[in-house]
Amino acid sequence: MFPSPLTLFEGFSALEATVAVLVVSVAGALAMEFVVLRVARRYVSHTDTGYDDIVLSSLRAPLVVTAALAGVYVPTQVPSVRTSVLVEPRLLDAVFGRPSLSVIVLVWAYAANGVVNRLVAAVNAEGGRFDFAPVFSNVWTLAVLVGSAGTLLWLWGIEITPLLGAAGVAGIAVGFAAKDTVANFFGGIALYFDDTYKIGDYIVLDDGTAGTVIKVGVRSTTLLTRDEVLVTVPNAALNASKVTNESAPRRRRRVRVPIGVAYGTDVDAFEALAMDVVGAEPLVLDSPKPRARLRSFGDSSLQYEILCWVNGPTRRRRAQHELNRALYVALGDAGIEIPYPKRDVTVSGAVGPAAAARDGAPDPEQEPNTDADPSADADSSADAAT
Repeated sequence: MFPSPLTLFEGFSALEATVAVLVVSVAGALAMEFVVLRVARRYVSHTDTGYDDIVLSSLRAPLVVTAALAGVYVPTQVPSVRTSVLVEPRLLDAVFGRPSLSVIVLVWAYAANGVVNRLVAAVNAEGGRFDFAPVFSNVWTLAVLVGSAGTLLWLWGIEITPLLGAAGVAGIAVGFAAKDTVANFFGGIALYFDDTYKIGDYIVLDDGTAGTVIKVGVRSTTLLTRDEVLVTVPNAALNASKVTNESAPRRRRRVRVPIGVAYGTDVDAFEALAMDVVGAEPLVLDSPKPRARLRSFGDSSLQYEILCWVNGPTRRRRAQHELNRALYVALGDAGIEIPYPKRDVTVSGAVGPAAAARDGAPDPEQEPNTDADPSADADSSADAAT
């Protein structure tokens, strides 16, 4: 067993022990700032990675504060000092000892949370398969908060065992009451470990929802659609649905442009013209090379499909628009017909009442006039004969 550091001050008076501790603490803080950290900073400046710079910059403040506050805490534990001051040792601990330790705990908790979050952000910025979802930062922050709170309660002599029991019962109750939130939380962790997507990826859900991932939280994932609308999807729903990541494993995506040309068209000339049009479009990548494929013989046309690649899934629609316009103009200038369905309509049937009246023909639907006087008809006939 190693001897206690407090035995070093045996035989010292209260004033001598206090001065010695203060001198040692100040010297330690200065040595930590100007010797240890400077040497470490010089060493990490020659490394290729920036992670050690993040760790060193995050730990600088807690190391210096710990060395400085040791000069406040240690004298409160030296027997000669505790017996020589006018106040009681309990009050001495409450005023100087425990507050200094509390500050040290808070500083280290803040540094531990900051260094992990900064490392996660740096790894995310580099991309690749080692992406850390922001949910990890949220979990780490929660763990640091709970741990630092428990340590502070223990330092101040507050019994935490009943609190732990009550927390267990409350956790069970909250778990049943907030089962959806718990499901979303673990769904987010599952999505992270499955490496389903990362921030900046363009994903499509099985219900047709599509957008760019801009935020991954503990409860949900936020997508930005092409209409610039934010859609919040629960992590549990994402974990249970089919997710198509169109940005993985590469961001480039293939564009398919169907087109039909008339039978009798020179297919070699058409394919050469189509490749010239596709090659002139700036959105289309040079590699893989574009190509034209004759897919089938349609009812009135040769069914072709133009295949090319663009740099990103969000550029496919624009590329299809530009290629359709350019192909339409180019085929029209080259005299290549794009066939379309044509119909000949023949109208036939009986002559209607309106047409019969116009031509002077009797209306077949009109009933004869049975109320007319027969003698009048006879007189009219006689007059006509004379």
